[in-house]
Amino acid sequence: MTMLEVLITIVILAFGLLGIAGLQARMQVAEIEAYQRAQAVVLLQEMVDRINANRNDAMSYNGIAVGTGNSSVPANCAGLTGKNLDECEWHYALLGASEKTSGSQNIGAMIDARGCVANTVATMPREFLVSVVWQGLAPTAAPPAAITCGSGSYTPDTTRRAIVARVQFGCLLTAIDGTCCRTINTTTNLCETFP
Repeated sequence: MTMLEVLITIVILAFGLLGIAGLQARMQVAEIEAYQRAQAVVLLQEMVDRINANRNDAMSYNGIAVGTGNSSVPANCAGLTGKNLDECEWHYALLGASEKTSGSQNIGAMIDARGCVANTVATMPREFLVSVVWQGLAPTAAPPAAITCGSGSYTPDTTRRAIVARVQFGCLLTAIDGTCCRTINTTTNLCETFP
């Protein structure tokens, strides 16, 4: 084996090791992105469950926008009930307050997480759009324009990640608030079973 062959082998080996190092870095980013997505699913489902549990007051959840950048939420959730408690606890869960470093820095959630609730259909059956958005590590495609939660808060918008759930309340005969879900019989002035 000549010196030239040894040098060529070293160059090829160096390129191979650089490729492996690059692959390792991309795997690390993918792992963090997957971890954040899993956290987002849990936090999204948490608010969906809270709205379902508080159906009588579901319309009060309309317009919730909490998480990073929101300073209107109380510093302490103690003493709050219903929607206000749900909003406060979801806010701190989005900020990662469930896990802290030894220096009391929140680390239990996604990067710059935000959560929004919007009522998309006000009449029965009511429908709500619950969104959780966060800062991704690498640019991909931006979420659709219909997902406005956190829009303009991430630069570039292609790093904004979003997960969305539609919550719909079915109606059997009379809505929770006492209004008629179906048609009203003009003779009896009662809700009819079938439209």
